[in-house]
Amino acid sequence: MNRSKLLVSVATLCAVFALNAEAKLFKWVDDKGITHYGETIPPEYANKPAMKFDKGRSEKREDTRDVAAKKARQDPAVERARIEAERHDNALINTYSSEKEIDLARERNLQQVEARTNSFTTLLKSAQENLVALKAEESKITQAGRKLPKSLVDDIEAGTARIAKLQIDLDTSAKETDKVKARYEADKVRYRELKGFTPRTN
Repeated sequence: MNRSKLLVSVATLCAVFALNAEAKLFKWVDDKGITHYGETIPPEYANKPAMKFDKGRSEKREDTRDVAAKKARQDPAVERARIEAERHDNALINTYSSEKEIDLARERNLQQVEARTNSFTTLLKSAQENLVALKAEESKITQAGRKLPKSLVDDIEAGTARIAKLQIDLDTSAKETDKVKARYEADKVRYRELKGFTPRTN
């Protein structure tokens, strides 16, 4: 009788191992610390560490966070971005002792940008007035039926090109003003996070 039971038990174990040899079996631990076994892992535990048993061999499934970290180390662009973010955080902490100092730095930068903007505005106005004068001279010569001097044609062409360039410079300067404001506002938000300050509410 005992011999028969032993044979049945051995046969059962062999069947289990044979089944495992063909199918994949996973082992995972739920949030309550209970260990589970199954051929599939529930979706809510898909991103957590698990063990996979495949044909008698077991291998640890990598945590997705570990995979992401490894990818970041292997991808030069991602690693450079991480290093730059860390450098920027250190600069914020070591450069400023309060949000007020960030505001003062922003104002200094804005003054420089605004000075360039004012300069471009003045130059653009002067160039436009000069072109108007050249166009008026062109009109008089044309009405008199005389041939336009090459020097006047060249001056009008150069004046038109100068106005176009100054307009681009002025637009670029205006965009730079917006960038400076946005950059320093982002710095203040990050500074509060690094210092553990409670975000301001409007």
